[in-house]
Amino acid sequence: MESLFRLNSPTKEHLDAFHRDGYIALPDIFTDEARTGLIDEIHQIEDVRDYLHTQEATNDPEEAHRPYFVRPWNDRGVWGDRLIDAPLVTALLQATIGPDYHFCHSALNLAPRGAKPIRWHMDHHHWYHDNPVNLAERDKYYIQILYYPNGFAQGDRSLSAIPGSHRIAPTSGVTAERLLAGEFDEQAGRKLEQKDLELPPGSMVYLNARMFHSVAPKPLDSSQPFRIFNIDIFKEAGPPHRHTQEIPEAWLEGASPLRQQLFQREAYTPECWHSHANQQ
Repeated sequence: MESLFRLNSPTKEHLDAFHRDGYIALPDIFTDEARTGLIDEIHQIEDVRDYLHTQEATNDPEEAHRPYFVRPWNDRGVWGDRLIDAPLVTALLQATIGPDYHFCHSALNLAPRGAKPIRWHMDHHHWYHDNPVNLAERDKYYIQILYYPNGFAQGDRSLSAIPGSHRIAPTSGVTAERLLAGEFDEQAGRKLEQKDLELPPGSMVYLNARMFHSVAPKPLDSSQPFRIFNIDIFKEAGPPHRHTQEIPEAWLEGASPLRQQLFQREAYTPECWHSHANQQ
């Protein structure tokens, strides 16, 4: 089985883009075998097959436009499993976070024609809570690695970003509208503008989750029946994030030392942040 990606490590230009813009877009980074293998694996998942069958058979417009979404995505085949510690993924994480990071969780999504947009947001969950633990963790890295096996056209369930917005502390008064109106340009050290991406099949985006981003709706007349999207999230070592998942036993069997390090962390529970605060 060949490599997943056409590169095994990021370039200086990639790392400069991450720190400057808050993300790295890597078009057509999957090898052809890995891209088609991952797509085939996803289509073979029983839950996905049931969803696609329902989509084909339904006469209910609301059901027809309902995306498939599962979190955590544990039903991974060989290609999906290899994403967790592929050489490029490991090199990116170590070059940006450093050696102390954990696997947080993952998700799988299929967006059909008619899928609704996802508003501007950021995903660093410690910023949504004011517990002492969250306040202490806010400046740590929370990295999302977004995979697009069949790609997307601009305006067709496409990703949009506000490059540089990761430099702005996302307090309750910070909104995408205010960012784009220029109110925080001085703080960001640049003019903050919307960037609408278009990526070919087999692409990925490496994203600092403090950067504001959004997703366009999927037009009813899209030439692409479904946009496939899977995501792996990693966090700097520390207390759990809102969705830090339990690790399946099967993932631990025969895990390499690197994987053991990735998986050796506490999963999220409703009480976990309070218990951490009491320990301090």
